[in-house]
Amino acid sequence: MHIAIEVVALVAVVAAVAALARRIGISAPLLLVVIGVAASYLPFIPRVELEPEVVLVGFLPPLLYSAAIKTSLVDFSKHRRSIGLLSVGLVAFTALGVGVVAWWLLGQVAESIGQEPLPFWAAFAIGAVVAPPDAVAATAIAKRVGLPRRVVTILEGESLLNDATALVCLRTAIAAAVVAPTVWHVGLDFLRAAGGGVLVGIAVTFVLAKIRRRFTDPVLDTTLSLTAPFIAYIAAENHYVHASGVLAVVVTGLLLGHKAPIIQSAKSRMSERTNWRTFQFLLENTVFLLIGLQTRWILDDLTESPLPTWLIAATTVAVFIAVVLLRPIWIIPTTMLSRRFLGPSRPGPISWSALIVVSWAGMRGVVTLAAVFTLPEDTPHREVLVFIALAVTAGTLLVQGSTLPWLVRRLRLPGPDPAEDALQEAAVLQGAHRAGIAKLDEMSTPTDPPAILDVLRQRGEARAQAAWERLGRPETEYETPSETYRRLRIAMLEAERAHILKVRDAGLVADEVLQRAQNALDIEESILDRDEDDDVGGRSEDLKPKTTPGGACEHLEQAPVVVTPNTPDGCEECLADGGSWVHLRLCLGCGHVGCCDSSVMKHASKHNAQTRHPVMRSFEPGETWRWCFVDEKLG
Repeated sequence: MHIAIEVVALVAVVAAVAALARRIGISAPLLLVVIGVAASYLPFIPRVELEPEVVLVGFLPPLLYSAAIKTSLVDFSKHRRSIGLLSVGLVAFTALGVGVVAWWLLGQVAESIGQEPLPFWAAFAIGAVVAPPDAVAATAIAKRVGLPRRVVTILEGESLLNDATALVCLRTAIAAAVVAPTVWHVGLDFLRAAGGGVLVGIAVTFVLAKIRRRFTDPVLDTTLSLTAPFIAYIAAENHYVHASGVLAVVVTGLLLGHKAPIIQSAKSRMSERTNWRTFQFLLENTVFLLIGLQTRWILDDLTESPLPTWLIAATTVAVFIAVVLLRPIWIIPTTMLSRRFLGPSRPGPISWSALIVVSWAGMRGVVTLAAVFTLPEDTPHREVLVFIALAVTAGTLLVQGSTLPWLVRRLRLPGPDPAEDALQEAAVLQGAHRAGIAKLDEMSTPTDPPAILDVLRQRGEARAQAAWERLGRPETEYETPSETYRRLRIAMLEAERAHILKVRDAGLVADEVLQRAQNALDIEESILDRDEDDDVGGRSEDLKPKTTPGGACEHLEQAPVVVTPNTPDGCEECLADGGSWVHLRLCLGCGHVGCCDSSVMKHASKHNAQTRHPVMRSFEPGETWRWCFVDEKLG
């Protein structure tokens, strides 16, 4: 019974603290660690010791999988060079650098004062332990402060793969306590772990995809989804394969997430998404609370160390500084050199602000604390190494985690533009609607009822038009037609639900019949309510034009952010005459889409010369600028 009470109390505290963090606008992981540290000293709080197997098998696979299934495989592949440099190169560089620092202080200095020296394998092990940034903390803060999507993608990709590199380095270091490994042995071990993990992930994906194609029941499909990370991890980590379970989980999650629209039904995807969001919320917040709860007993064990306090403190501070400094020391030169010799991984100049933010986003987490407990019990100065892992984890969360939002604001790093997101969403829905209408025209027959065909056409058109309405409405129009429909329909659904409840209370109809009627209303209401994670447009004021650089321009101030394009597929004249274009521009006066001045025909400028509409904007994905032809100003 006491275990059940502790679990319920843990979940309740996690939910309450997370809600408080959202209300006061600070990082939930940071607040949970602080509360955990304080709670560990309360007399009625039992001693909490995290077993490494609990974290590495129970927490890590589902956390990585839940992040991987939401990560775009296309974006991941697009930034694979940056992700590889961080998740492999930086982890190995940090492990070696921290290892040298720890070996010099706890090895050479300790020996000089008559204490047992720390062997290099143990120093390299603590370097591997503190090397990987956390898979949750950085991206949670990054999304909250509104970092550019490219930065978030790189941080997510790094956090998905760096644990595998760190655990391989740690395994090599522990093995070196028995037999000194050669460079050849280390390289083969890494290739076996990495290659085996990828192959196991692909194999598990193939099997699960075959099975899930046959599941139409969302409950069964979601159940299989919840077991997927554990299947991949166990299959890779068993003693026959001895590969990286972390990589197997990540590969499985990336591939299954990419294939979800093909192998799953819509109901299954919605069910899986909702369940994984809940599961991820509980796990990722619980682990940070557990980190704080380790503090008291780790400090108690530290008192048994024969090393002088000054040496322990100096080593801890030196390792922390090394962890913080080695990241920018690796990131900035390797980024510059890779672009110089290999070319840019994507078009566009390097943003120094982005490099600084990525360099500072190095918060450590529960994997660091779990990995340190895998050190053998007879490791020299093990209690000091455990304390160092705790100090680095807590220190990076407190120092870097608390200052990262300030740094982003200070550098004025632009986050995703809600207007641009809404524009791209509207364009995608418009294209999807045209594809649906083309299919309808292909399949319909003269015997199909015209009224049904009209309803089908109107339903798709209404969905696409709603996205354009959010962008193009004038400030005097308080509500778009789609918003009016949503408001009135929700009021109708509430009245319909009240009638069903009245019938239920009267006991006039079987409960099973009432449940089906209630489910029909719930499904329709869920369609009307946008998921908060999908709300790319944000509030209406977020869709207004930004301040014009170089002074005010009345044309830019008066022009809408975007209007419904006449030809969303491309340049109006080029489509009609069979021409081609380089980039597209959208006239904010009439919705004309024309090709830019880099194109052969320059239809955008010709359209302005004919109509004298003053403002156009880029119609390219990811570009939000507008241009005033009259004042020649960019906005």
